Amino acid sequence: MFMSSAARLSRIVGVIGVLALSLSLLVTPVPGWTQSADQSRGTTRGAQSSNDGQNRRVRVHNQTGWTIVSLYAADPARTDWRGDLLVPEALATGDSAVIDVDNGAGTCVYVLRAEFSNGERLERVGVNVCRIADYYFTR
Repeated sequence: MFMSSAARLSRIVGVIGVLALSLSLLVTPVPGWTQSADQSRGTTRGAQSSNDGQNRRVRVHNQTGWTIVSLYAADPARTDWRGDLLVPEALATGDSAVIDVDNGAGTCVYVLRAEFSNGERLERVGVNVCRIADYYFTR
């Protein structure tokens, strides 16, 4: 069966509309992924997505008494550390920030490394970011 020109045009316009809607959903910010309104900051990096439905965002709380100037995450099976997850700001003691450690590989267990303004460094091994919503750095 042949479609009329008007029917073909209508179908093309419909497909373009669906594509435009899909694209707008991809670029629309997700609530909660932006800076929060309370004293605790909400920060995320432009992380890759593992596309497995697991949430790899964690609110990191600084309870060390020191200021965290850099925070890194690494997949224990690899040797590469993700870039500073706190850029551009430090995390003062008592503050918290949301980080997204998804590296796109489907990893849930990470090593977290905090570097402090006094030169100290703390590493925490075996942090399962798929199972927790909050992580507390303490000394």
